Amino acid sequence: MSVGQGRLGGMDFTVRPVRPEEYKRAGDLVAQAYLADGLLTFGEDDTYVHDLRDVPARARAKRAEVLVAVDGDGRPDGGLVLGSVTFVTAGSPYAELSGPGEGEFRMLAVASEARGRGVGEALVRACMDRARELEARRMVLSSAPDMTPAHRLYERLGFIRTPQRDWFPLPGFPLWAFVAEL
Repeated sequence: MSVGQGRLGGMDFTVRPVRPEEYKRAGDLVAQAYLADGLLTFGEDDTYVHDLRDVPARARAKRAEVLVAVDGDGRPDGGLVLGSVTFVTAGSPYAELSGPGEGEFRMLAVASEARGRGVGEALVRACMDRARELEARRMVLSSAPDMTPAHRLYERLGFIRTPQRDWFPLPGFPLWAFVAEL
C-alpha cells in the first residue's frame, strides 16, 4: 500500500494504514462523525455504532484495510488521526456492493475540525489508488441519500450515481450506489 501526502490548512498530513495504537481513535472518530451528522437512526443505541467503533475486536483491521489521515505522523505518539476509511475487495467479509474487478470503501469519516480541508478527498483517492494497485477496474461505494456533502466529493472524483445497484440493508433504509471507472 502506498502512503499518500496531503495538505490540511497549511499543515501536512499523511494517509497510511492504521496502527494498532490508533484503532480506538479511528473507530471513535467514525462513530462520532456518523452520530454528529445524524446518520444513525437510533443514535448511540443504533447497533451500527458498535461496528463503526469496532476496528480491532471483530478484526476489521485484519479483514480489511483501514486507512487513516494523520497530522504529525512522525511524532512519538503517532500524530493526530484526522480521518479514517475502510477499503475492501469483492468477496471480503466487509464488502457490501463490490463484485469481481471492483474495489470498495466504507465507513469514511473526517473529524469535524478537519472537514473542508481535503482529508476526505485524500482518503478516497488512497482507496482508488489501492484498487488500481490490485488491478481493479472500478471503485464502488454505498451512501445514504442524505449524505449530500459526500455525494459532491464522490462526483468531483468521477463517481457516477448508479441507481440499479442501490440496495436496502434494512427495510426502509436505502443506500445509493456510486461507481467510478479506474
